[in-house]
Amino acid sequence: MRRPIILLMLCGLLALNLSAAAAGKIIKVLPQFLDEKGRASLSPNLFERDGYQVFLRDHPEKCSGRVFNIEWKAKGADSLTLRVELRGEASGDAPKTLTLEKLIVRKSSFGRWDTVALEGKEFVEFGKVVAWRATLWNGNEMLGEKKSFLW
Repeated sequence: MRRPIILLMLCGLLALNLSAAAAGKIIKVLPQFLDEKGRASLSPNLFERDGYQVFLRDHPEKCSGRVFNIEWKAKGADSLTLRVELRGEASGDAPKTLTLEKLIVRKSSFGRWDTVALEGKEFVEFGKVVAWRATLWNGNEMLGEKKSFLW
């Protein structure tokens, strides 16, 4: 008697999940520095990448940009926007702010990685990034968000 009720409840939850409108989330955000050649690492080894990131953080004169690698997942929407909002060091009373956007197209229901970059003259003018927030949008609806500790 209990098994059919549990099975019916599971089917109902599955139907609710499948019938939901656009649903999505940001799984992970990896902010990384880029060197003068546009590299975040010297080799594919994760340990080496982390060490090189520490070196670039300690030597800002060797940096040419900042990249945000974002893993996201969405279903029910085909055209989405990844938005990265940045806060920098204060100049006067308020901190510098900058918003970067990238239009993306969902190709599957599985997670996917995309990159939003701050490079060149814009990177130099903005200066040090103190806090960031990455959001996934479907039109005016926010589907997911990840933010740094200081946001």
